[in-house]
Amino acid sequence: MPCRLDVPQNLMFGKWKYEKPDGSPVFIAFRSSMKKSVQYDDVPEYKDRLSLYENYTLSISDARISDEKRFVCMLVTEDNVFEAPAVVKVFKQPSKPEIVSKAPFLETEQLKKLGECISKDSYPDGNITWYRNGKVLQPVEGAAVIIFKKQMDPVTQLYTMTSSLEYKTTKADIQMPFTCSVTYYGPTGQKTVYSDQAVFDIYYPTEQVTIQVLPPKNAIKEGDNITLKCLGNGNPPPEEFLFYLPGQPEGIRSSNTYTLTDVRRNATGDYKCSLIDKKSMIASTAITVHYLDLSLNPSGEVTKQIGDALPVSCTISASRNATVVWMKDNIKLRSSPSFSSLHYQDAGNYVCETALQEVEGLKKRESLTLIVEGNKIRKLGHWSSFHSVALQSKSISISKSIFLFCFQTEESPYINGRYYSKIIISPEENVTLTCTAENQLERTVNSLNVSAISIPEHDEADEISDENKEKVNDQAKLIVGIVVGLLLAALVAGVVYWLYIKKSK
Repeated sequence: MPCRLDVPQNLMFGKWKYEKPDGSPVFIAFRSSMKKSVQYDDVPEYKDRLSLYENYTLSISDARISDEKRFVCMLVTEDNVFEAPAVVKVFKQPSKPEIVSKAPFLETEQLKKLGECISKDSYPDGNITWYRNGKVLQPVEGAAVIIFKKQMDPVTQLYTMTSSLEYKTTKADIQMPFTCSVTYYGPTGQKTVYSDQAVFDIYYPTEQVTIQVLPPKNAIKEGDNITLKCLGNGNPPPEEFLFYLPGQPEGIRSSNTYTLTDVRRNATGDYKCSLIDKKSMIASTAITVHYLDLSLNPSGEVTKQIGDALPVSCTISASRNATVVWMKDNIKLRSSPSFSSLHYQDAGNYVCETALQEVEGLKKRESLTLIVEGNKIRKLGHWSSFHSVALQSKSISISKSIFLFCFQTEESPYINGRYYSKIIISPEENVTLTCTAENQLERTVNSLNVSAISIPEHDEADEISDENKEKVNDQAKLIVGIVVGLLLAALVAGVVYWLYIKKSK
């Protein structure tokens, strides 16, 4: 604090004092102009805190609230005393305000204590203001009640300010921030410090209930498990509900979920839920349990006779239009099979398959294995053709009891009522081949005579003598003669038989 006096020429000394509230002085420092010495009075509150400089400026260290006084600088001459006062103001910035004792939740339409805003260690005291979403919250009777109080610490003389807020909340206050501030005075004027935001959980009653089906599916089919979930829009949400199933007037008390397992088609209907204590508040949803039935008549393995009629029906019963596909031996048919007169080629494995396109996984299929049998074997064991094979027997020797010494066979699959077995032989001598065809109805045997003709090799032709050539020619003529004779005998027998028949008539 500078001494705001001009130093006179005949100055003897300077002194500092402060005035008590009653006006009495208390001297605290002395400095002589002659000896240049400084003395401090025995004042306990200023011990070791004062410094008096040559220009009579007084410095007080470690400022305290008690230093807020009226100090006076005195310059004394032989014939006069000059005085200049200095008023000291002390300031202490308060702590950042904090919202404490916060309510765990607020209930709509109820006046309830929201919390307290507190700021400590201020000098002089300050003022607290509440804000809702950044706007000043004014006291309103029955809606916002603000009570402010301050308290000074007798030792530090610092103030603690507290402001409590009672507030009637609405649903509009959901996620709404509340803050408070402290306004105080400092050396440079008025200042404001703000608290952190506080958001409160707002409780409000349920006004509407909704019902959901889990898991969400485009379509529900027989055998599925479904869970009903009921929700209320209140806070906190209701924990128990009444669930109403189709055809059951009494509700089932449960948590917010109710599960139905392995549902059937009779579970189709309206499902509802309501609050326990307010049954009029109800929600409903319609559930359709899709189904698909397929009946194939006849089915399984069926054996029929060729030429029989066989009606085949594939009957579909479903919750909506279904697609039907016929397959025969894994090949798609253009239309459903119809048998007015069965043929061998009608035999096979038939499948009727149906599905609901809109319902994932809802498919059914039935199969019919048709076996077509004849009442007799047609052409079974019939020789269709044969070829003579030249036999070169020069270097081959086999037992007379063996008729075939070289052969190949080939068999076909059974297709459209037909089957064949082919054999290729190289006979050494005349042989008779027997073909036996058999099924569970009949057995047929057919035989074929095969003549073996020996043809000499070209390199041996020159070695054959004329005598042998004549023998061969004679043998050939003999064979031809025998064949011609047999043909003539057969012709004569036929004419005789014809004349006999004619005479009999």
